[in-house]
Amino acid sequence: MKNTKPTFKKLNPEFGSSIRIKQHSKNVVDGLPSWHFHPELELIYVNKAKGKRHIGSHLSYFSNSQLILIGANLPHSGFTDRFTSNGKETVIQFKEDFLGENFVNLPEMQLVRSLFLKAKKGILFNIEVKTLVGPKIENLVNFEGMDRIIHFLEILKDLAQTKNYTLLNVDGFAFEVEPQDNNKIDVIFGFVNTNFKRPIPLDEIAEKVNMTVPAFCRYFKKSTNKTFTQFVNEFRIVHATKLLAENHSSITEICFESGFNNFSHFNKLFKKFTGSSPLKYRNEMKKLLVQK
Repeated sequence: MKNTKPTFKKLNPEFGSSIRIKQHSKNVVDGLPSWHFHPELELIYVNKAKGKRHIGSHLSYFSNSQLILIGANLPHSGFTDRFTSNGKETVIQFKEDFLGENFVNLPEMQLVRSLFLKAKKGILFNIEVKTLVGPKIENLVNFEGMDRIIHFLEILKDLAQTKNYTLLNVDGFAFEVEPQDNNKIDVIFGFVNTNFKRPIPLDEIAEKVNMTVPAFCRYFKKSTNKTFTQFVNEFRIVHATKLLAENHSSITEICFESGFNNFSHFNKLFKKFTGSSPLKYRNEMKKLLVQK
């Protein structure tokens, strides 16, 4: 089973540049954990490839192409499983204040600020936007210095002005953490990842980060806008969605494998979280996989 711990990842821009661009046309292994988060936003254009979207609480599959903007501190995994002929993936990573703390707060940047806010839920852009912006993203690697910034701002303008998009992680989570709290969040996630198949008392997890239970509850709710119990249950549901899509075990077995000890409670939470029953979700994933 792949690691499901969303690990904090420190990214460094390329020398002499305020944004980081990666482009490749074949599967690569770069050491990223399967689920990670970072304070940079991430714009991904996948052209002529197939893969899986795992963004916050959202899990789905795609074929041919996709254009996604992922907000700061929104857990996600790598996307492309297989490239087709002439396939290519371009990833742009940047901070909200990549042009300085005051730039994004200028009146002229209001639409871009709104774009960054929506990106905390994960934005999937529709085909019209992909057709317009995709080539511009792929071509960005050919520019340097100020020319690269100018062309990147044009891309942000296009994305900020469009209404052709879908929010993926609508009821999920993105973290609102200060840089000094990254280690604390990582400890919490590591502990949940290791122990989610059993009950996790609040006093036990609070002790792991040297906090009292009330202080921990306040901190966690502020950071995730969820209670710790909600988060653990959603962590379990996300794990269950992966098993339902990728594993042939029975739904009852997956219920207990995901840390639930009550099948009825599992069904209720799963439907609330995904909008589908576990059986319907599995059948939908099978159809998508056949289409791939």
